[in-house]
Amino acid sequence: MPTKARIRLWSTNIENLNFVVNQIKTLAQKTGVEISGPIPLPTSRMEVPVMRLPHGEGKKKWEHWEMKIHKRIIDIASDERVMRQLMRVRVPDDVYIEIELI
Repeated sequence: MPTKARIRLWSTNIENLNFVVNQIKTLAQKTGVEISGPIPLPTSRMEVPVMRLPHGEGKKKWEHWEMKIHKRIIDIASDERVMRQLMRVRVPDDVYIEIELI
């Protein structure tokens, strides 16, 4: 029987990600279960160069667009009561969450 739940969170907006992480931490502190984390993982950075002039005449000038993806991992004891409350946590649209029982 699994005794821990691993919660993976990722988002492009770090403020919303930290908001959800703080909600999970306060939930664990209120219920008194053991929590490990949040463990920050390396930030993925994607860069897309785009040519400013689409017709290609003149000098080639480039704009660089980038997107950063911030990730966190939290390990929490998988008590049934805690898991039910965890499902009720408000998660913004740009924060993605994945729960795995280990």
